[in-house]
Amino acid sequence: MAWIGKSVVRSEDQRFLTGAGRFVEDIDLPGQAWAQVVRSPHAHATIVRIDTAAALAVPGVLAVYTYDDIAELGAMGCSTQVVSLEPMKIPPRPALANGRVRHVGDPVAFVVAGSRMAARDGAEAVTVSYDPLPCTIDGVAAMVPAAPLVWDRIPNNISYRFQKGNSAAVQAACATAAHVVELTLINNRLVIAPTETRAGIGRYGDAGYELLLTAAGVHAIRDMLAEVFSVGNDRMRVVAPDVGGGFGIKNALYPEWILLLFAARKLGRPVKWVGDRAEDFNGTAQGRDNVTTARLALDAAGRFLALDVQTVANLGAYMSSGGPGSSTNAPANAMGSGYVIPAIFMDVHGVFTNTLPIEAYRGAGKPEVNYTIERLVDLAARRLDMDPVAIRRLNAVAEFPYRKALGTVIDCGRFADNIDDAVLRAHRAGFAERRAISEAQGFKRGFGISCFLETARGAPNEGAELRFDADGKIAILVGTQSNGMGHETAYPQIAADLFGLPIDTFRYVQADTFLVRSGNGHGGARSMHMGGAALVKTIDAVLQKARPIAARLLQAESVTFSEGRFTVPGAASRGIGLLDVAAAVRDTGESLDTYVWNLLDVITFPNGCHIAEVEVDPETGAVRIEHYTAVDDFGTTINPMLTLGQIHGGVAQGIGQALLEHTVYDPESGQLLSGSFMDYAIPRADDLPDFDIVLTGVPTNANPLGVKGAGQAGAIAAPQAVVLAVIDAIGTNEIDMPLTPERVWRALQAGKNS
Repeated sequence: MAWIGKSVVRSEDQRFLTGAGRFVEDIDLPGQAWAQVVRSPHAHATIVRIDTAAALAVPGVLAVYTYDDIAELGAMGCSTQVVSLEPMKIPPRPALANGRVRHVGDPVAFVVAGSRMAARDGAEAVTVSYDPLPCTIDGVAAMVPAAPLVWDRIPNNISYRFQKGNSAAVQAACATAAHVVELTLINNRLVIAPTETRAGIGRYGDAGYELLLTAAGVHAIRDMLAEVFSVGNDRMRVVAPDVGGGFGIKNALYPEWILLLFAARKLGRPVKWVGDRAEDFNGTAQGRDNVTTARLALDAAGRFLALDVQTVANLGAYMSSGGPGSSTNAPANAMGSGYVIPAIFMDVHGVFTNTLPIEAYRGAGKPEVNYTIERLVDLAARRLDMDPVAIRRLNAVAEFPYRKALGTVIDCGRFADNIDDAVLRAHRAGFAERRAISEAQGFKRGFGISCFLETARGAPNEGAELRFDADGKIAILVGTQSNGMGHETAYPQIAADLFGLPIDTFRYVQADTFLVRSGNGHGGARSMHMGGAALVKTIDAVLQKARPIAARLLQAESVTFSEGRFTVPGAASRGIGLLDVAAAVRDTGESLDTYVWNLLDVITFPNGCHIAEVEVDPETGAVRIEHYTAVDDFGTTINPMLTLGQIHGGVAQGIGQALLEHTVYDPESGQLLSGSFMDYAIPRADDLPDFDIVLTGVPTNANPLGVKGAGQAGAIAAPQAVVLAVIDAIGTNEIDMPLTPERVWRALQAGKNS
């Protein structure tokens, strides 16, 4: 039976839907203690004194740790280094603040008690005296010479200045172009808010450290923790059970992971911490947050000549594990999207502020650059009086391979066809009539078309192992990691298809550094591209190993393999199943167990065209999405139903950024004003339309499956589709995300008065 390309219901859904999932909150270990973090209420302040006496007197409190207790530990590092005009500045980040706090929520003390409530009571009893300092929360303002310094030895709060491309060629093209359009755009900071908040359990024993946690890349976190504790990787085990969403932020190293292990070692018992939603708002990394000024040069016919992009990326107070990549290397690969642009230059300042650190979030830089180019293209169409569909078709990459101006090579795609198909499905021909009906009812209607290009790979290289267990099952151990994407179903589909065995033959194992040899985890829509390719290579290696064994068992010179069996050519009745071969050699010292570390650093290019149609109430500024259409090219799709689910979720997050979500800090105090769901809006069911999504596919040669990746696409494509539809409805380009009713209403009023 062919399993690849089949919409199989997720095998893991049974336990999730019946409450049998195993998340960190569900797990309690014998003798376990509980921890609570004492966090700074100030965005920037000197710690004058920490008084722990009252906390230690609380019944049940076992210990209260401050920086002096953990000073022996190494600082938290940054695993993402970028090329900078001057050496990149990465300040030391201890797990507990050392004399100074730098954002609201900065950990100051760690209280451990025998129960959850005692830990909370103890944390409330810790008294911290602060001397507040001036703060800065805006990346652009932080670079001004008079701005408060987040770190005393980092002038102008600048960590790095990243440049890529040919500045001279871009400047020359802009100087002689028939048209140049320019925009300054804010890509709003987002609270990620996965369903499951961060949580962990640390323990220490003769074998070393063990951390059970909500994470999406256990091997990388293990490596960073081993460095902090100055131990070998073999003394650091990191395990993730079921994880309720990650979107990039759960790939990072956090102070709590260090503190749990430290406390477990000190106390000789397991220590558990579960962050509440308020802690997730002020203690977990956030996403996006940059300001970009960009120019697009065009010739008289509307062909793109050059793109110039200047960005200030707000990094927050500390450098998160993967934060710098979101504004540098990751967006560089996608800069200019799927358009022919001969010259491109980007210039990025990474800036520290007194806010939570920024981490890679779904798309990690690709949503930002796709939003930028699509806003510019739409403005160019208006300035040149061109059809927004025609200008995109005119400039879409049509010949492959195509080397982009910043070096990446797009191997295949159907960019113009995506546009044509999406326009047809969105019934653009009838839009004028629909707009007239809306206007007759007192509403404004808009049509927004946008294209997107994703660069999928994440970390290069990946490992996969197949283990033939005594119970007749084949364990699939892959170094990628699912936190809701359906890997327990998709990987067995690949193995079942290529082995010709029933899908229930396979069990999926992930996220345990003692069981899975190595891996680069989740991120960058890499799992099927990287992990799937590694699995295919492992399957090939298993069959190569099993073939001579099967021939020997069948007393034949050669055998062929099909549908799970080796048979003798010309004598189909003489055969033996793959599982029988594994069983036959299990006690002989031979084994079919096979591990492959697959070296693969090629990027794939998911792409598509998304169209949003909106209706705006001019009296209130309220926006309602009437229709949403997408035509996406993801190459081969292992499980179309899972793929559609990924697109739905990504589009919902993109709509959230476009219309609702906005992280707001008070500019004077640095307080997080949007610190709960009372003040921070995420999409609800009635904010979303039905989605009309079509999966097309030009298989890539970048991996043996032909897959391109799909996990990030919706979040990359949706913001600009929705924003451009609103701009088309209200007739003004002077607006930034999120397009809240107030902002839309004010833009309409400004348009009336201009």
